[in-house]
Amino acid sequence: MLQYQTIPVTPFQQNCSLIWDDQTRQAAVIDPGGDLHVLLGAVKQLNLKLEQIWITHGHVDHAAGTADLAEQLQLPIIGPHPGDQFWIEGLTQAASMYGFPPARAFKPTRWLADGDTVTLGSHTLKVRHCPGHTPGHVVFYSPDIQRAFVGDVLFAGSIGRTDFPQGNHEDLINSITQRLWPMGDDTVFIPGHGPESTFGRERKSNPYVRGT
Repeated sequence: MLQYQTIPVTPFQQNCSLIWDDQTRQAAVIDPGGDLHVLLGAVKQLNLKLEQIWITHGHVDHAAGTADLAEQLQLPIIGPHPGDQFWIEGLTQAASMYGFPPARAFKPTRWLADGDTVTLGSHTLKVRHCPGHTPGHVVFYSPDIQRAFVGDVLFAGSIGRTDFPQGNHEDLINSITQRLWPMGDDTVFIPGHGPESTFGRERKSNPYVRGT
């Protein structure tokens, strides 16, 4: 069975997630934005074999630690969608602008597209391209455990910002209603910031997408 642990990192308290196969201990890290010593400490404590880095989008709080971690452990970088290449290329400048430790751009081992899958041990997760917050944002969804790692597309009680370069509010709402909601009301989502929620709860109470 898949298990996961969410670890807030960086001054932005970004939800980095470790996800692993509890039989083989094969693991991936989703959005290592920084504080790599904390993440690697958790990997050791959980006795995991970290094998992959998965990226939802190229913003600095989600991706700043990626190049260093990939180089340190010789890990493949999976995602995001090519629409976020310009964000990745700007990581050094973004880190300086927001007071992050120095960060480097990287080239993903594999770009992702809507409908792709990623595998971890014996488990397969679905990839949905969910533009709006950024043009190349992707979401990782496990039907087996009814969990979706949605980055900054949707939050408990809110939605992602769309005032960044190439953000688009209409695209974001379409991503939520057409690509997240079909995963089912009972699906629990892990957002890029803040607490978990369910799609059903957000459809009822989230002021931005209530009733959709």
